[in-house]
Amino acid sequence: MRKLTSMKLGIAALAVYVFGGIGIFSGIWLIVFRRGVDLFGLGAGHTIGYLLLCVGVAFSILGVLLMRVFRNRF
Repeated sequence: MRKLTSMKLGIAALAVYVFGGIGIFSGIWLIVFRRGVDLFGLGAGHTIGYLLLCVGVAFSILGVLLMRVFRNRF
């Protein structure tokens, strides 16, 4: 049972890390190519790009930290 739980936690940490990477690259794409374009009434493309970039970096760091903790604890 413990092995299965640690496997699920590892997969969750990897998923957070991957979503962070997707957020980083989509944020960079929005900053570079969608400057000044309105995105679905939510705001300018580059501002949402900055948001995605920052959240993506935070998720990537969180994913790496979770992987380190789960590897050392379980």
